[in-house]
Amino acid sequence: MDGTATAEVEPLHEEMKAYLKANPAIIIDDPQFLADLGLKPSVSNVVEFGPVALSRATAAHKQESRERRKLEAIARANFAAQAQTHATVIDLLDARNHSDLARRMDEVARLRLGLAAGVLALEGPGRVPAGWRPLVEGQVDLVLGPRKLALMGHTPTALGLFGDGAAEVKSCALVRLAIWEPAREGIIAFGSANPDAFTADMGSDLVAFIARVVERTAERWPVL
Repeated sequence: MDGTATAEVEPLHEEMKAYLKANPAIIIDDPQFLADLGLKPSVSNVVEFGPVALSRATAAHKQESRERRKLEAIARANFAAQAQTHATVIDLLDARNHSDLARRMDEVARLRLGLAAGVLALEGPGRVPAGWRPLVEGQVDLVLGPRKLALMGHTPTALGLFGDGAAEVKSCALVRLAIWEPAREGIIAFGSANPDAFTADMGSDLVAFIARVVERTAERWPVL
């Protein structure tokens, strides 16, 4: 509709409003018209909401309630995830050596986060700490992709990190590690039996935060 047509409609609309205000009986005295609008006149000559209008209002209220409950559920889930992440960090900082760090990583993954496994892996050359998965040089890039920092979702190339438990893992959260100087590449890997626990559209902020804690904690001790 062009501007000329719009200009023509607006005065007509205002004229109709003015006419109905001056002649309310046209609406009030026509029960069928009121019913079509979802309205009804009360005994006091006040127009009340009828079934159609009430139905619309009820539907809008239900939709609003559903959206509010959804937002509240997301907020609770985010708060719980952050609380568990903070508890995980405290557990990892208490590690006594590399082997204890790897053990704690798997323990918090299973007991705190409800996952199938939590794994630390490190590329050669050189010795790999007890409890860590050994990787050949360049394997981190093969798993994550060149220069990629994190990967979420079903990742077949990462299943070997979980050893005998690989068959149980249906989705992963993977973050690159860089430890010591010169840096040795590694991976922190969380695996879940739930295929929807980690998906490609999820953010990796919390897992990346844990990875940074692992890096700083592991650098307390040299690999002998």
